[in-house]
Amino acid sequence: MLENVAIDPDTRQLNLDDDRYTENTRAAYPISFIDNAVPSGQGGHPKNVVMLTADAFGVLPPISRLTPEGAMYHFLSGYTAKVAGTEKGVTEPKATFSTCFGAPFLPLAPNRYARMLGEQIARHHARVWLVNTGWTGGPYGVGKRMKIAHTRTMIRAALSGTLDSVACEKDKVFNLDIPTSCPDVPAEVLRPRNTWANGAEYDAQATKLARMFVENFKNFEEGVDPKVVAAGPTA
Repeated sequence: MLENVAIDPDTRQLNLDDDRYTENTRAAYPISFIDNAVPSGQGGHPKNVVMLTADAFGVLPPISRLTPEGAMYHFLSGYTAKVAGTEKGVTEPKATFSTCFGAPFLPLAPNRYARMLGEQIARHHARVWLVNTGWTGGPYGVGKRMKIAHTRTMIRAALSGTLDSVACEKDKVFNLDIPTSCPDVPAEVLRPRNTWANGAEYDAQATKLARMFVENFKNFEEGVDPKVVAAGPTA
């Protein structure tokens, strides 16, 4: 399958570097071209599940470990931010809640997917992490995007099991378990409040976002276990 691919008029060869039609060129090739491919297309059960968010308020920690109930809560919430370049008309980040991180594509009731996730986590003892690649040190316009190098380092530490033995602190607003340390990542980066110049301003933004979580989750409260509701932020 080829899509939006240019053909060199002289050689009649495909030119995947040609951006005349689009910069988003697509091409497909036989799976046999990949040396370590799995013909069935199905892998094993993951030991770690990573949920990504981009917090434009700059208040969520860069990485936190979720309980099974917390994983179900954040899966149902699907919080992130629309950023410029991802959707037409978006010029600056805007907070959004997309159920199960894919609301337009859910044919069944969201709570059913959340229960399935919880069952799989329990059955296979998977660790679940919430990783924030958004802003730190302040909201959009004040703070800075999380350093990619820090995000990569934290994810590697989570996948390798390095963070399993690290103590966690409970965030009282978001009810998240935040590792107190991570190799090669400054300790202050792990605690978002410490990256803000004004702690009171952080508290105000954190409370604002927590209330948004609570209000959004009212859509699911009747169909989930009370423990899932209790695993979310408080406001």
